[in-house]
Amino acid sequence: MKTPKRIEPLIEEGLVDSVICQLMSGKEALVYVVQRGSELQCAKVYKETHRRNFWHSANYTEGRYLKNIRRTREIQRQNCFGKLAKDEAWQHTEIKALCQLGAIGVKVPGYINFLEGVLLMELITDSQGNVAPRLNDIRLTTEQARTYHALLINQAVRMLCHGMIHSDLSEYNVLLGSQGPVLIDFPQAIYVAENNNARWLLKRDIDNITRYFSRFVPELAMTDFGSEIWSL
Repeated sequence: MKTPKRIEPLIEEGLVDSVICQLMSGKEALVYVVQRGSELQCAKVYKETHRRNFWHSANYTEGRYLKNIRRTREIQRQNCFGKLAKDEAWQHTEIKALCQLGAIGVKVPGYINFLEGVLLMELITDSQGNVAPRLNDIRLTTEQARTYHALLINQAVRMLCHGMIHSDLSEYNVLLGSQGPVLIDFPQAIYVAENNNARWLLKRDIDNITRYFSRFVPELAMTDFGSEIWSL
């Protein structure tokens, strides 16, 4: 396919050889399958702030900029520099989350590189080597639903133990790879100590996942997993 303009700098720098196809279009980015040598990777091209469709972003960014006073002032001015700083903070949050979560054993795509608003990551594949489907695209058995629900709850607990919450977790942000569920999309990830919305966001994450799996295992809906996790 024709190379998207935003990926051209990566080809010029030798980070990517070619673009294979567009994988998906999300609320904050376009995602492509790219090739470097014999390896396929994933390229996430972030949309500019005015092109994103992410409502109530203040819920996620509360406390995010406090450690960088200069960036906070730029963002508050709402000029072109402020918008650029806001975009950069949004993108770097995902990079930081991928690196930190991968290091503690949470199943996320491996970070490869970042250049000019494009994030290169590991391409998650299924057991046949095909691009892994999202959770919402799979019809699950009762046993699979129980297993995957337990695994994702475990991942949420592991994240919480290290002070982090996904904040937009749902069946649309989980891939079913060859080794099980993999969490994706972290620009809105928060740190519990910095955000007063942490408890509400965690409960919403767990409620979303439990609501989805209860389609296949109705009794899951009888337990308030979000409140139980927070009280651990």
